Amino acid sequence: MKELILVRHGKSSWDYDVQDADRPLKERGIRDAHKIARYAGSRIGEVDAVFSSPANRALHTCMILMRELGIPLEKLEVRKELYDFSGGSVREFVHGLEDRLGKVMLFGHNHALTFLVNDWGSKYVDNVPTTGLVHLAFEGSSWREVSYGKTKLMVFPKQLN
Repeated sequence: MKELILVRHGKSSWDYDVQDADRPLKERGIRDAHKIARYAGSRIGEVDAVFSSPANRALHTCMILMRELGIPLEKLEVRKELYDFSGGSVREFVHGLEDRLGKVMLFGHNHALTFLVNDWGSKYVDNVPTTGLVHLAFEGSSWREVSYGKTKLMVFPKQLN
């Protein structure tokens, strides 16, 4: 069995004149990341690896969740392929994961994550909101075989208010 935890970056700020990849999180994005981590912690269990987009907002969201969940930094790898908005590059990345990894957490962007959640999961969502977390499980022993699976958990910040 393979498990994939997809997390969209937190709410970002448009208050700074920076390139898209450098946009920081808003205070709300930071609060939501802590909130999601506290809720999801006991529900997702231990992960084998964490991968994040290099975008500031995604990496900052990733760092908050890793710290809250007690995931060691050695499990993190920043990958430019995850700075993807369509889903194609993220799909290829997941299909290329090493099969020794059973449960992977991935931090990225929309529309890529909404597309993959709906394509691979058993529950439809119009939009994975900022700091939304979706945990998918797949039968089989190879990441190359990942296609349709079961949505184990779908949690969004507004549900936790």
